[in-house]
Parts: sequence; structure tokens; C-alpha cells
Amino acid sequence: MNQTTKPAEREFPSCDTIVVLAPHTHAGATILAKNSDRPPRECQPLFQSARRVHPQGATVQSQYLEIPQVPETAAVIGSRPFWLWGFEHGLNEYGVAIGNEAVLTREILPSTGLLGMDLVRLGLERSKTAREAAEIIGALIERYGQGGSAWYDVDFRYSGGFIIADHADAYVLESSGRQWSARRVADRACISNCLTIDTASLGSHDVESYARARGWCDGESSFDFAAAYSNKDADDPLTARGRLARSRELVSRNGRRTIREMLAIIRDHGARGETPPAGDPAARDDSPTLCMHGSAAGTTASMVAELPAPGADTIPVLWASLAAPCTAIAFPLFVAGTLPPVLAAGGERASSDSPWWRFKKIQDLVATAPERLAPIAWKHFRPLEAAMLERGAEVSRQARKLDSAAREKLLGSFMAQNIVRVLNAQSAAESELTRAASH
Repeated sequence: MNQTTKPAEREFPSCDTIVVLAPHTHAGATILAKNSDRPPRECQPLFQSARRVHPQGATVQSQYLEIPQVPETAAVIGSRPFWLWGFEHGLNEYGVAIGNEAVLTREILPSTGLLGMDLVRLGLERSKTAREAAEIIGALIERYGQGGSAWYDVDFRYSGGFIIADHADAYVLESSGRQWSARRVADRACISNCLTIDTASLGSHDVESYARARGWCDGESSFDFAAAYSNKDADDPLTARGRLARSRELVSRNGRRTIREMLAIIRDHGARGETPPAGDPAARDDSPTLCMHGSAAGTTASMVAELPAPGADTIPVLWASLAAPCTAIAFPLFVAGTLPPVLAAGGERASSDSPWWRFKKIQDLVATAPERLAPIAWKHFRPLEAAMLERGAEVSRQARKLDSAAREKLLGSFMAQNIVRVLNAQSAAESELTRAASH
């Protein structure tokens, strides 16, 4: 990796993660949503791994560290930037979902350590509940620390913030180097690129004494993790406060949340609704938006995971979106089935074989005249997305009643059929957008 200086502050990456617990959703299932904001041309294909048993003494190579492997790892689906080992977000076979954030803190990180993306994948592979995943991620942070660049061509290091959820529980976990703090979510929670935890229910054993020894807290008043560990060199180093306020506003509106509503939230452009900004930076509205479009950072993949209880009549599902969600289509993925191989395609250079790069092309076409061209993309994508939402719930109920072999066959076939339809819609949208953009 060619490491250079980090980008200007205004161009840092930015992510947003939201969770709404089951009692506050229409379907009675916890919903976790995440926008992954990274360099706008960084392809982020999907990755699937089956449940695996590992021999004693086995190790696993994360991005920069080789660490001991556990005896068994869970089946997972994750969204993985093409050059990284870990995930920006994902879901495991037990219905645990995790999304992560970059946070800048007082801690200066070393060149080698675990990345936040490593921790998402390790947490998913090693847990059966949200509480267990939080404890696993916390223990890994304490033992190995965080470090190394999280950008492909820039030396940019940061600590991780996470929302970890299952059908019944969710935790916000925030960290700084080898220190961490976590709080249990009461009903709903949002995080962005800043520390939010004051008091916690879980954390590293020396989280307070470490800060006190460095003069980051006085040791007299109640310990506040965010106040002690937040970066004091800038008021808002990742321009997160506006987006955090926006996500909190949207998710707290009256009524029980649905998958459709959560998709609308991750597509939010403030006063513009779901219409993306123009490609010209001078034409953009600077108000906080959750779907990011920037020259050095933008939304490159999204997830909305629905996590029903084990006894419910449906099974966990991950609704994935590639490139910017405002000009793409969300489609359902199930850990119990085999993902279509085409979803794993994509690398550093644009390729017509990669669904991610094809959605990126549509995003770029729309950006030339969004008010006129976005409705063309929506015309091709939104009816199909609505049909998959309806059919997906039905297939999920059918799958719940089947044995593992029949379930895998049903879900694999369903996902394959959907991706054919998605790619056909993609081709039709690209053709019409190309014609319309030239006039």
C-alpha cells in the first residue's frame, strides 16, 4: 500500500449506523441499518463464508495481524472493501448484525493492529448473541489494540465505533486504541463518527484509570468516556454531529419502523429527500445528509438487516445496496442460502462484470443532472425493490418451516432469481440514463 498523508479534514470518511429494537418496529423484529462511507471509487463487493471448524492451534490472518483462531466460526455475509479482510457491516447465521464507524480520539494509533473492519468480521464469526459479540470485540481490542491504515492509498488510522444487534438486544460499543466502552440500547440508537457514550454497562477494566493517568479526566466527577477520550484538536473532526442529529431526528419520528422506512433513512438527502446532489461540488447543499456524495468520501455500500426472534415465522435477512443507495436497489440476502457468485466480483478498476461498478456508473450518470435523471433510475429499481420486499417476507416464512437442506435450496434459488432481475433492471436503467444524459 502506498501510504501518504491523510486527506483534509473535510474529506474524511463518514458512516452512519442506526438500530431500532423489536418492540419499536412494525414486524416485531430488530432492524439495524448502516451506510458505509469510504473513498467513492472503492469497490465494495459482498462476501460469504460458511460455518467452519478449525483445528487446534489454527490462526487467522486479519488485515495486519495474525491471531489465534477459535474452534468454530459462524456462517457470515459481509460487505468487504475489495482490498480488506474485514467487513464494513454484515450478518451471521445466528442473527447477529454489526455496523462500524471511524472515530478519532486522543490516542495515537500504531502502524499495526486490528482495524474496525477486522473487528466486525471477527465479532460476527465468533458470536451467537449481541452481548457475546460486544464482549468478543472488546476483548480483542484490549488484547491486540487497533492500528494500521484503513484507507487503500492513504495512511489514515482511526479507532472503531460499533452498533451490535440481535433480535432482542443491541449495544453501542466505542473505542480508543486498547480502551473501550459499551452501553446497552434501550429502544433505538444512532451513531456516527464521534464518541457518544458517557456511562456504560461494559468496558475495558482500566478504561477510567488509563484516562485519569493521562489527565483526560479529573477522577472526581462521574467518569464520561466520550468526554475523556474524544479528540480535542477539532470540534467535530469527522463532521459527524449534523448527521448524527439528522439520523436521530428521522428514526425517532412517531410510529413503528419498517424496512421501507429504514431504506428511506439511509437514502436521506435532507431537504432534497432522496434526490442526490449534482456532481458539481459548488451545486451541493451543505446541510447534513445520510447518503454521502463527496470527492474523497461517499456512501459506497449500505445494509438494512432485519433480525426476528428465533421463534418468529421469518428468518434474519440482510437487504444489501451497492454504491450510493439513493440511485441503487436493495435486494435480500440470507446467510442460510448460497449467494450468487457475481456479487463477489469487483476490484480496484471499473469492470462491467461487477454489479458494484455497474451501480457506480448509474450513480455517476445520475449525478450529471439528478433532478431529471434520478427518477429514471427509480422507475427501473423501486417497483422491483417493492416486489422483493413483499416476496422476500413470503419466502422467509416458507424457509422457516424447512429443514436445513431444503431451506438452503429455496433461499439460494430465490437470491439467484432476484440478482438476475436486478442485473436486468440495472442494464435497462443504464441504457436509458446514458441516452438521457447525452441530451
